[in-house]
Parts: sequence; C-alpha cells; structure tokens
Amino acid sequence: MAGIYIHIPFCKQACNYCNFHFTTSLKLKDELIVALLKEIDLTPGPSVTINLAIPLTNQEKEKEVIETLYFGGGTPSILDINDLQLLFTALRKKFVFSADIEITLEANPDDITPEKLVLWKQAGINRLSVGIQSFIEEELVWMNRAHTAAESLQCIDEIKQAGFTDFSVDLIYGSPVLSDEDWKKNVATIIEKNIPHISCYALTVEPKTALDKMIAQHKKQPVDAEKQAQQFLLLMAWMDAAGYEHYEISNFAKLDKRSKHNSGYWQGKKYYGFGPSAHAFDGKRRQWNIANNALYIQSLKKNIIPFEEELLTSTQQLNEYIMTSLRTMEGLSLVIVEEKFGKKICTGLKSASKKWEAGGKLICSEEKIVLTKEGKLFADGIASDLFFDA
Repeated sequence: MAGIYIHIPFCKQACNYCNFHFTTSLKLKDELIVALLKEIDLTPGPSVTINLAIPLTNQEKEKEVIETLYFGGGTPSILDINDLQLLFTALRKKFVFSADIEITLEANPDDITPEKLVLWKQAGINRLSVGIQSFIEEELVWMNRAHTAAESLQCIDEIKQAGFTDFSVDLIYGSPVLSDEDWKKNVATIIEKNIPHISCYALTVEPKTALDKMIAQHKKQPVDAEKQAQQFLLLMAWMDAAGYEHYEISNFAKLDKRSKHNSGYWQGKKYYGFGPSAHAFDGKRRQWNIANNALYIQSLKKNIIPFEEELLTSTQQLNEYIMTSLRTMEGLSLVIVEEKFGKKICTGLKSASKKWEAGGKLICSEEKIVLTKEGKLFADGIASDLFFDA
C-alpha cells in the first residue's frame, strides 16, 4: 500500500521563517485545482493484469490501495469544500482507499470554524494537523502568524467538539523571544488539553527567507543554538513525564496516535506527490514537481507533468535509510541493513558507531542502533558521519 501527498501552495500571509513553496495570492487557485485534477488523471497506475479468458479491451487496470492521504502546503484549509470534493473524486477514480485510511488536512487556527469542521468530517477527513506554533501572543506576532493566541486555544476546543479524536498540533521552539518559562506554558497547554499528537520543530533560519534577511539587517535577534538544545531537552522530559511516546525526533504521540503518513516517510514506503513542488518516492526513484504555480498549470494544460527525477544508487538508498531510521525510536535495524546491503556494510556501521556509543550518543546492539536522548540533539550529524561514500 502507498501514501499520497497533495501540495496546496496558498497562504493568507507569509510567516517570516517559512521556506516552503507558497503564495499569498489566490488568483490562480481555480486553475491550479484543475491542473491538480489533470495531474492525478495523467499519473500512471499499476500495470494491466492480463487474463487471457477476457478480452484485453474489457479489462481494468488494477487500482493501487492507498493507506494515507495528506493535504499539505501552504495552507490546505484555505480551500473551499468543493475544491476538496473535486480532489477526492479524482483520487477515487485512480486509486482505492483502504478501509482504515488516514486522511490528514493541515489547517491554521484562523481557518477553523465549527461549520468547516463538520464539512471536512463529512468529506472523509479524519485527522487534522494544526499549525499553532505557539500559544504566546508576542511570539505569534514575531513570527508574523495570521492567528492569535486566543484562536489557538479556541480551535482545539472546536476540533474536539466536532468529534475529531485524531489530530496534531505544531509547536516551534528556540526563537529569540521564547523564554524557557513560556516554552513550558506552551507544552503544558498541550498536555492539559490532552492533545493526541504533537510535532515540535526548532526554529530554523532558512536562506532567503524574510527572517534570514531581518537577522542580517539586525532587525531581529539571531537564533541561539544552545538555547534550542536546552528547550529540546526540556521538551523530551516534559513529554515523557506526561506519557507521550517520542517516536520520532520531532514527533510525540499518545498510544496509537502516531502519524501513519509521516511514519511512511521514515519507513521508506512508497508515496505519490501531486501539486507544485510535491515529491514522490517508490523506494528507488525520487521525483519532484516544478515549484512554480504558473509553469505547473501551463504544463498540465499541455498534458505534461512538469517533474524531475533521480534514480537512487544502492549507496544512496542505504544512506537514506540511515538518516530516516535513526530519527525513530525503533532506530536503525542492523538486520535490515544486512539483508538489503550485505554483511560487510553492517559490520562497517557497527564499527563507525563505536565512537558515538563511547560518547553516550547512541546504543548499538546486535540488532539495532538507537540514539540516546543526548544523541537526538546531534541526529543529523551522527547520521551524516555514518553515511557511506558513493
């Protein structure tokens, strides 16, 4: 089974730290929905199953079973319910949804209303990912978020009242205006409201973003890496005490509330990507669409999906597995590495991990390599050090 990611590149306003592909103009929204429908229709499905007893012209293509569907962006909650219904119809023509499919919609607090929640639920959406980022008004203003702290709190109550039992909240830590005390308030609010899933990200200053320019012009303070590390350590302690499962570096969940879709990424599962800048992966081949709305639309008017792709070498597949698996609580399976890449590679990984184990950053057993709490602070660096040369 596979997953589907659909990129909706529209936002009400630009957060100063964001480097995702988006626009604040809705001028091309209707044309982009039409282009999305065309891309879904043009995407090749599984090959035809031939039954010699039935004329080939009467046979149908096997439809692939989809276990997760994720509307990301941008801000998908900005779409009309009719737009979402059109996308659902197109997807169901091409694919089969599994009986227990997880369908996630990213939403901002200012888009969430009791009326919209009812419509989303009726359409089949059964999980929300809410971009709250903070419950502190000063920090929301600093980030240039479109919602207020009051809306952050209100939307959680409305989501629960609408009957959503599966939803996630995003928080950002490590900004120059976020004190440890305010960070504790943010996390305490999550715990008190018994939110089933939380994704927490360190504020990253991406090149060419508004935040990057403002820091360079001394209009905003730079990020303090030590402060971020401290707030991450505090986060892990608080969430552990509250009974949340730290199942991936940035993600915490109550029992059975992990994100199935994002877990598919970390497990290397196949997924389709539709929309400008969307990525797709089949285990060996990575594909990504052009990150330009106008060119994406114009290409699909000509029945052309505007994408680039690369075929991963065996070494690239190995390095990708190292990077993604080390982020999870299950860790890197040495059994899988030996089965897929050979005993020599497995032995090399064990050897390379010894210095990190000696420093208390990971634990290496016969079956797996798992990061310690301190090691999670250095996850990317450790993974990079364990990579194999092409």
